[in-house]
Formats: sequence, structure tokens, C-alpha cells
Amino acid sequence: MSDQKQLTRRRLLKTSAAAATAATAAPYFFTRGALADSHAYRNAPTGDSVTFGFNVPQTGAYSEEGKDELRAYELAVEHINAGGGGMLDTFSSKALKGGVNGKKVKFVTGDTQTKSDAARASAKRMIENDGAIMITGGSSSGVAIAVQGLCQEAGVIFMAGLTHSNDTTGKDKRANGFRHFFNTEMTGAALGPVLKNAFGSDRRAYHLTADYTWGWSQEGSIKKYTEQLGWQTAAAVRTPLGAGDFSQYITPVLNSGADVLVLNHYGKDMVNSLTNAVQFGLRDKQVNGKDFAIVVPLYSRLMAQGAGENVKGIFGSTNWHWSLADEGSKAFVKSFGEKYGFPPSQAAHTTYCQAILYADACQRAGTFKPSEVGKSLEGFKFDGLGNGPTEYRADDHQCFKDVLVVKGKENPSSKFDVLEVVEVTPRAKVEYPASLLGGELGPYNNG
Repeated sequence: MSDQKQLTRRRLLKTSAAAATAATAAPYFFTRGALADSHAYRNAPTGDSVTFGFNVPQTGAYSEEGKDELRAYELAVEHINAGGGGMLDTFSSKALKGGVNGKKVKFVTGDTQTKSDAARASAKRMIENDGAIMITGGSSSGVAIAVQGLCQEAGVIFMAGLTHSNDTTGKDKRANGFRHFFNTEMTGAALGPVLKNAFGSDRRAYHLTADYTWGWSQEGSIKKYTEQLGWQTAAAVRTPLGAGDFSQYITPVLNSGADVLVLNHYGKDMVNSLTNAVQFGLRDKQVNGKDFAIVVPLYSRLMAQGAGENVKGIFGSTNWHWSLADEGSKAFVKSFGEKYGFPPSQAAHTTYCQAILYADACQRAGTFKPSEVGKSLEGFKFDGLGNGPTEYRADDHQCFKDVLVVKGKENPSSKFDVLEVVEVTPRAKVEYPASLLGGELGPYNNG
């Protein structure tokens, strides 16, 4: 072989080796064109099982919700694989008969730490290393939006957990993402009239707001609906997630002229800020000739339980509550209680529903391919999962159902009996045009 031919051959070998190395080093799901077969999709299961990825906050400010989410996911997998149990028995769809598309469900878990970067990293690991066909979970809207974006890029479905910001199915909506939980727009629409009836229309509100997408969204929605009713906003102050002690933020409220404190906080932050507010005597204070009021727009039983007596009489909203008497709720509370020894939270409820809804959609579609599963969820109307008749709206992948207004119970019968439902706001009163919150779903990505 001539020297020129040998040199050319070495260059070709070197180029091929470099290309192979680059392909190996590139992030698996960012490699476009890898699935040339139009019927293929990311992490298509080939064996007798399929893997779900449960990405929840096991540490951080929302860890209590995350732990309950994980309990619910494990219970959902048991029911899916068994073809019955819990709300699977009351669910209006009867497609699931044991497993999904002939495969048993396995799962892997990740800790979001209530941090977007950590959540993306754990979701990426489950997709790339564990072959997760779907990612679900989270108790923070910042996390949900970050992971939803990653799942869109990766080509897997994201079934959002506890995320309440309008942005999740608004300006940051994605075709591969779906949300069962309600949002701040619905909270404002449901809670506003109740607050007017309880406290009147001549009020001055002081907002303390978690400084990230959910807090901003919640503050905006409460302002929108209370100001329409005649309330004024005295101030709106942003607070860092996981602040611990909120005393420095409560002190200015005392001399602000406000007669309502709105705590746009969740999880341990709400427990701590409400406790500080009560310690500063706000519940016993009179301002502008009125009894001072505190409002917690988004409640959970776990938060209320953590805050103890401080929640008595304080209004808020919730996606679901374990005291509901419909057959689905009773079945879920019974099965969850038998397994874990206490009633489920709203976080547990929504994540259980998401796992069931995803599995059912795959079964009805006859495939795990994201675009086909998505079509099975779009416009899907169902009942028997604890919130009455519900629809996954096709335009924005947001579930629409009745919204519960609750308040802290004055005379609880147990440590779990801390909230009471004071009004069930019909879906018709909280529904809005998809265009209101902006954003574009865009096309599905199958990987």
C-alpha cells in the first residue's frame, strides 16, 4: 500500500473513531434521528415489564408531601399490576385488567430535593440509565416546569405531580406534559367569593409570597379575584423558599395598615410562617375596626396537621380531601389507610390518579408511544377518581373538575381531622379559556 493510501486510511479510521466517541458521549435523548423507525419511541419496553420514574422531594421544604406522593405511587403500582383495588375499582374506565399492555409495572425513584437542577438530574438518570418510559411527581411548580421541559426534550411523557402554578399548563405548557392538579386561577375563582362573604369587600391585604413561579402565580390570582371584589393590596413581599423563620417578614405587617395577611406559602414554609404570624398576635389583632384575618390560599392536610391549632378558622383551597364521601375517595382512603395506617394527603391523591390515568391511557392506546398515549388523554372524560366528573382538556392538558374551599377545623376529632370542606365550587365556575394563560403545546416528541 502506498504512503498516500495508508495516510488516507488512517485519517478515515480516526474520523470514524471520533464520530463513534462523540455519539457515545452525547446525551442519549438529545441525539436526534436515533429512532429512524416511525413506530419506534424512546425507551420502548422489550421485556415483560415497563418502568415508571417517580421523581419526588424526599428532602427539602416539601419533603412531607413528597414522601406521601411516593406512598401513593407504590400503592398505584400494586393496584395496576393486580388489575384492581383502591380507586381502580371505582374508576369509570375499565381498560386495566392487570399490568399495562401485557407488562408488569416496575418503578425507580429520585429525590428532587425541591430544586429544579436536582430534579432534572434525577429525571435524566431515570430516563437514560433506568429506561423510564414516563416521569411523574414533584411538589413544586418550579420543579414541575423544569422536568416537564426535560421530558419534552427527552421524548417521554411527564405526568405532573403537585404543581399549582398557572404556568405549568399556561405559558410553559408542553405537549408531553399533563396535569391532574388544579391551578392558582381556579383557587382564586373558588376562594374569592368565600372570602368576600366571610370578611366583606372593604379589606386591605398584605401578601407574603414564596419567591418562585408558584408563589408569583398564587399572589397574582388572589389579587385578581379579591381586587375585583373590592379588596386593596397594601403590600406584596417575596420570601425565599425554605426560610425557616419568617419573623422578619411578619413584623412589618403589624404597622402596614393591612387587615388581612395572605400567606402564599406551602409545605414547611406555610407551617413556619403561619406559626410566626400567630405568635406575633395577628389572629387576636384588630385593624381598621375589623378582626384581623389570615388566608392560606393552598392547603394540604399535611400542612394543616403540622401547623396544629394555628389553622383553626383559616380559609384556603385544596384539590381533594380525605373526608369526601364519594365512592372513589372512600376506596382510596380505605386502601391507603390499610397499607400505611393513616389517611392520604391531596399530594398522595393526585399522584395516585396520575399513575392510574397514565397506565389506563397506555392500555387504551395499545402502546406506550408518547404521541399515542397523549391522544388517549386529550379530551378524556372520566369519573370515580375522587373529584367527580373530570376532563383532561385537549387544548392545554389541564384537568378540570370541582374545587374545594376548606378551612381549619375548630373542633377536630383527631390529629388528621384538621380541615373541613366549606364549599365545593363547580367546575363551571373555575373553568377558563386555554388562551387566558398563554403558551403553546407544540408537537409531541417520541424521542
